[in-house]
Amino acid sequence: MIPTRLVHFRAGQVSFSFESLIVFLEYWFQMGFSKQRASAYRLFAPSFVRTFALALLCFILFVGVRAQNGPPHEEDKREADLVELTKLSKTIKLDIRYARTDNFTGQAVYPEARAFLQRDAAKALLKVHKKLKKEGLGLVIFDGYRPWSITKLFWDVVKLEERKYVADPAKGSKHNRGCAVDLSIYDLKTGRPVPMPSDFDEFTERASPDYTGGTDEERANREKLRSLMEAVGFTVNPNEWWHFDYKDWQSYAIYDIPFDEIGNHKKNPK
Repeated sequence: MIPTRLVHFRAGQVSFSFESLIVFLEYWFQMGFSKQRASAYRLFAPSFVRTFALALLCFILFVGVRAQNGPPHEEDKREADLVELTKLSKTIKLDIRYARTDNFTGQAVYPEARAFLQRDAAKALLKVHKKLKKEGLGLVIFDGYRPWSITKLFWDVVKLEERKYVADPAKGSKHNRGCAVDLSIYDLKTGRPVPMPSDFDEFTERASPDYTGGTDEERANREKLRSLMEAVGFTVNPNEWWHFDYKDWQSYAIYDIPFDEIGNHKKNPK
């Protein structure tokens, strides 16, 4: 059995251990006992306190789950029409770190390395890729459509000061709508990514699309990507040079469709 002092829980923005909850309750209960009853308390209370603490903990977790057990519901939204990006061109490269352990969570949160976007956004992305191919370059995709449950996981695991880099699950994200893509540029001949001011998912000032540091080459590559993406209807995220949102994202709902079920959720595909 795992020692209770090592079991930690999070309720909203409060993190605590089961053992610390017990200590608090024991102190609280003792404050209500007179000296004459103190000995009786020490004899019978420990098991009662642990039982009460467990019941209280279950209630806290139940309320937390009830508060957000699914994506926000929105009316009058378009049906998902998600397209797998690698099917648009064999030279669109994937680097899906969320399907591996080398990401900020330290665990594989995707069951497989795949990337999807809504059809119109995918068509716009293909135009960028074709322009880059004329220069011997191509797009490398870090992430596209992201199920809502993964967004909630990200929100739960990051530090409070890093939450500006992840979406609030109470509002959903443009990734959840299939209208956001994380990407960079790579060299078609070598297969290597071109230099950028920061790595993907780097939670530092270097991630900003307006960061003035880095080399001339890194900034030029970042601006090349930005100008090409903006020309076809994407907007760069103010905190992440690699993150772009498609112009029609408001038209789509917040989805929590697993990758292997995406085809079953298409309705009247074009």
